[in-house]
Amino acid sequence: MILVTGSTGNVGRNIVRELLAAGEQVRALTRNPAESGLPPEVEVFEGDFTKPDTLPAALDGVQRAFVFPVLGALEGFLQHAVRNGLDRLVLLSSTAVTFPDPGWVGGAHLRNETEVLASGIDATFVRPTVFMANDLAWAGQIAQGGIVRGPYPKAAMAPVDERDIGAVAAAALLSDEPLDHVSFTGPESLDQVERVRIVSEVLGVKAEFEEISRAQAHAHLVHHMPDLAAEFLLDQLKDAAAGGGAEILSPEPVIGRPPHTYASWVEHRIADFRR
Repeated sequence: MILVTGSTGNVGRNIVRELLAAGEQVRALTRNPAESGLPPEVEVFEGDFTKPDTLPAALDGVQRAFVFPVLGALEGFLQHAVRNGLDRLVLLSSTAVTFPDPGWVGGAHLRNETEVLASGIDATFVRPTVFMANDLAWAGQIAQGGIVRGPYPKAAMAPVDERDIGAVAAAALLSDEPLDHVSFTGPESLDQVERVRIVSEVLGVKAEFEEISRAQAHAHLVHHMPDLAAEFLLDQLKDAAAGGGAEILSPEPVIGRPPHTYASWVEHRIADFRR
């Protein structure tokens, strides 16, 4: 039995799909089972990392688990996992942990990784770069006039499709021996102007990128994340704009196929862009 936490999110749903396709028994942890929308063959358990007493039942009989990074709330889960004899743990982390200065985001993920290592459970850390799914935040602006506003238009990154993150995590869960920690990106270095152009072409709508100041972007971001996280994100964009292109680290050796392109991701998420 394999447990998938964060099972109803962008990554978790793809892990569930990959595991079912491999013929595995899957159990999902979610705070709201009635609205999970998961396939009927999945055992769905109610649970919340911030309420550790909800976790033992979900871990009973589980050999391996995917752990979504609930920052600062892993201790209770890990204690119950050790008591239940969990064999393998795959943690969603971030490439930011490998940066010379991990920043706020990388530091938070490093603390998670340290906690997992201290538990003694065999573990693989899945460390993707920025998610393509982050660009769904543009959907409202595209629908309301086609102008996507942000700082650092030439910030080039290699965002990764959540389907590929799910495939890497599933490979780590299914391997006979624990995989080494996996850092990876999408297949293309694309700046924000290029990504908006691709969205425009795939959706068949007019869309353009319009630069705003860092201060304007910061004022918007702090409504959705801590100030330090906003500063980290803006610093990433600033560095990417000055870097001349993102390094490509393909997950193909792990997943056995080329990763999805940005255009294929937009095609896959057309309905979400049009909501």
